[in-house]
Amino acid sequence: MTTIDTDLVLSAPVNLRDLGGIAIDGGVLRERLAIRTDDLAYVTEAVADELVEGGLTAIIDLRSPLEVSVTGRGPLAEHPVAYHHLPLIADVGESMGEEAPALSHEAMGLMYLRMVEAAAPQLVIALNVIAYTPGASAFHCAAGRDRTGVLAAMLLLALGATDDDIVTDYARTGDNMAAIMARTAPVRGAMWKALGFDAGALEKTSPLLEGSMDVSMRRLLDTLRAQHGDPLAPLRAAGLSDATIARLRERAVGA
Repeated sequence: MTTIDTDLVLSAPVNLRDLGGIAIDGGVLRERLAIRTDDLAYVTEAVADELVEGGLTAIIDLRSPLEVSVTGRGPLAEHPVAYHHLPLIADVGESMGEEAPALSHEAMGLMYLRMVEAAAPQLVIALNVIAYTPGASAFHCAAGRDRTGVLAAMLLLALGATDDDIVTDYARTGDNMAAIMARTAPVRGAMWKALGFDAGALEKTSPLLEGSMDVSMRRLLDTLRAQHGDPLAPLRAAGLSDATIARLRERAVGA
């Protein structure tokens, strides 16, 4: 079993945003329903208190079991907040293979497609959590970019948002990448090392730090439509019901 040795320092999220304000079917997505963010496992106690006081009642953790084993749940575990571990990538090492992973914007878009198709059951459960949790749900991975971006896209598709608005929300993370890289450096570096990659060389040449992030999400949405017609088809096949979508839309535009 792969193990990771790292020293964690509690810190505030740097890629947290409420999805409220995005145009959806029937109106505008209200605030305090769905929050996307970078890792919540090592937030400060002050941030944990603030989130709970703001209405947080459920956390959806999209990280792999290995990542969770490193950081645990942190200060939020001390609050009455439901915790749902729904890994979109069960084993980070296996998902990469033996070679250094391709980290282009185009390649990430195709990885997102594989994620939607392979982890459709987890995404369906996540949407049901958001639909039926009596409060706000926050979902996160490590950076709050890739796995978190995929769930945000599926939620916004279910709510009737346009592809352009979904891409715009996803791309907002671009402005936060420097802060994300700094905050997650200890865990990320230890993860690459444990998996046998040279973190310094891998990230120094990463094209993900250059160019527009729009490409990845646009590639996902376009390919879903080209291959499935309905971009939610993989989730519908995994059990996403019209009732859940209706419940999401009712909550999203309700008071």
